[in-house]
Amino acid sequence: MGASILSDLGTEILIPVCAVIGIAFSLLQWVLVSKVKLSPGRDSGSPRNNGAGGKNDCADYLIEEEEGLNDHNVVLKCAEIQSAISEGATSFLFTEYQYVGIFMVAFAILIFVFLGSVEGFSTKSQPCTYDQSKICKPALATAAFSTISFLLGAVTSVVSGFLGMKIATYANARTTLEARKGVGKAFITAFRSGAVMGFLLAANGLLVLYIAINLFKIYYGDDWGGLFEAITGYGLGGSSMALFGRVGGGIYTKAADVGADLVGKVERNIPEDDPRNPAVIADNVGDNVGDIAGMGSDLFGSYAESSCAALVVASISSFGINHEFTPMLYPLIISSVGIIVCLITTLFATDFFEIKAVKEIEPSLKRQLIISTVLMTIGIGVVSWVALPSSFTIFNFGDQKVVKNWQLFLCVAVGLWAGLIIGFVTEYYTSNAYSPVQDVADSCRTGAATNVIFGLALGYKSCIIPIFAIAVSIFVSFSFAAMYGIAVAALGMLSTIATGLAIDAYGPISDNAGGIAEMAGMSHRIRERTDALDAAGNTTAAIGKGFAIGSAALVSLALFGAFVSRAAISTVDVLTPKVFIGLLVGAMLPYWFSAMTMKSVGSAALKMVEEVRRQFNTIPGLMEGTAKPDYATCVKISTDASIKEMIPPGALVMLTPLVVGIFFGVETLSGVLAGSLVSGVQIAISASNTGGAWDNAKKYIEAGASEHAKTLGPKGSDPHKAAVIGDTIGDPLKDTSGPSLNILIKLMAVESLVFAPFFATHGGLLFKIF
Repeated sequence: MGASILSDLGTEILIPVCAVIGIAFSLLQWVLVSKVKLSPGRDSGSPRNNGAGGKNDCADYLIEEEEGLNDHNVVLKCAEIQSAISEGATSFLFTEYQYVGIFMVAFAILIFVFLGSVEGFSTKSQPCTYDQSKICKPALATAAFSTISFLLGAVTSVVSGFLGMKIATYANARTTLEARKGVGKAFITAFRSGAVMGFLLAANGLLVLYIAINLFKIYYGDDWGGLFEAITGYGLGGSSMALFGRVGGGIYTKAADVGADLVGKVERNIPEDDPRNPAVIADNVGDNVGDIAGMGSDLFGSYAESSCAALVVASISSFGINHEFTPMLYPLIISSVGIIVCLITTLFATDFFEIKAVKEIEPSLKRQLIISTVLMTIGIGVVSWVALPSSFTIFNFGDQKVVKNWQLFLCVAVGLWAGLIIGFVTEYYTSNAYSPVQDVADSCRTGAATNVIFGLALGYKSCIIPIFAIAVSIFVSFSFAAMYGIAVAALGMLSTIATGLAIDAYGPISDNAGGIAEMAGMSHRIRERTDALDAAGNTTAAIGKGFAIGSAALVSLALFGAFVSRAAISTVDVLTPKVFIGLLVGAMLPYWFSAMTMKSVGSAALKMVEEVRRQFNTIPGLMEGTAKPDYATCVKISTDASIKEMIPPGALVMLTPLVVGIFFGVETLSGVLAGSLVSGVQIAISASNTGGAWDNAKKYIEAGASEHAKTLGPKGSDPHKAAVIGDTIGDPLKDTSGPSLNILIKLMAVESLVFAPFFATHGGLLFKIF
């Protein structure tokens, strides 16, 4: 079969070095962001006229200087608001992590007890599952190491989300202050801050997984099947925390957003982020705990699961059987090269090209996706050539399939390019630069009802091309390399995760920057710049969600294949009643989950609306701006509601595989996993894109940048009010239910894989009784 060109020693050096470079680069970006000072100083108020204004239509000096507004109170006010947002976000995450920590410990005990009981807590070595002639480590060892890797994944996920939130709250006011010097300066600050999160998460995830594999290998020795089976707990831990982070953060941010919009914009006709609005701080806090911490944990979970799925499938193929270390770690080498590719790509946004006009922002962000995809394709080709033997065998449901290294390259590449296609289709349906969103905005002429109808239709239609892209990826990758091909295709889609996260985190940072500008009473010209940054960020956030959903489909299918193999199911026959009832129930679960999360947002938003109305009605001078609102009460309402409401949806997802596996067995569970995957992907795409389209239709009317948009505006007009209602309905769709669904389908699949030995041995109690 041949050997790989890259030596095992080279692999052991390459992976940690790339991870350390990623961490170092993220810290460098943090240092560069920190150079923007949040305290009044000589340099923050001095003119910096370097000549002509260029494309910004103003010279490179502080706008406040020309308008006579540059007193130190502006900077102090920005620092004060940033501090309030940071304190609120930190307080919420610590509260959330306390509850999640209790669950983490309880579930870790459950993993140990269930997996340990497979062989009656025996400490004796057993015949290997895939080769009875060989002896493998006892089930108790798998139980112990799966528990450890679960806790490692959970902690890494929590840390990823928390670090992302900290840099976002550190950078938002700095972005606002840089907007005084030009849109280009503000863009660089926001993007560098997003890059801190992207590179920290990608590098930390890779490094922790690599270290865990090497430490586990000390005990497992030649039992690579047991080693990588235990490693799957890493993906389960990452996704478990991501679920609670996404749901809890999503409920928090949307309760505040809906409350602020309905009372502030629609009823009181005051601007978004007006400091008179009591829910405005909670809204800005929510952007960080939902869109930053939640998204960080989500994409970390996808990365961990795709890596684990590829490793598990490979461990029972020629790589694992022949103990070929470098080819075995091919998924990690792809991620390592991805970090270097993303580092080079980031320089195109921050150093090689300068943003000089508002219209250059969105193209610059899209250029990041294209450059990273092209460079990564070259990187994958090189890695496939040096890290893989010319041919090898992959386990394919009882048979061994011979695969060439160029075929595996195509599997990864098709996943990578499918991700780009999904991203651009998402952009087409959610950006107000194109006709779909403009049609939604135009429908606001006749009220909120037609806006809702057009938005729903857009979301349903937006599923078509992404589903075909995912289908082609699955067909090509499975044809070439069976389930291993699908696993590495998912990894290909996530190989540029650092760039994807940087673009995604940029959006909420820009959104917060606009809120701070409004609350600090800065000039309308600065707010126009931050709004332009935010509008581009809205589209890129939708692209990020598209990536997350597409990768989730491939990841969950790869995990499903690993589960079927691990549970020793020869075929999944949908005509079997056991499987078919599982399909029906599985297809229903995303609807049940969405109903719970949307109702949770509605319940929390109801309390928020009542509180905001109460304050406007009872605090004298609030509307006149002579009295301060009670921000703390609104923050508390969002915090309490999200903590309380995240538990039922989380329990539904975590308990379903356990209940089905224990009482109905592995065949019914395989049907549940297939059903939830098929329906969950469709609902997630349509919900995310519908919400994104409604949001940008509102912004299209507010900006009034075209003659068509001017006929619908200005703010406060009837079409604008209809657009705000559509945006409010779309908020829980795009930021709570939609993004959380991709975690549902991944989490149920990886949980089923981890517990597969227990279900195969002790599952199906009801069918055994009857």
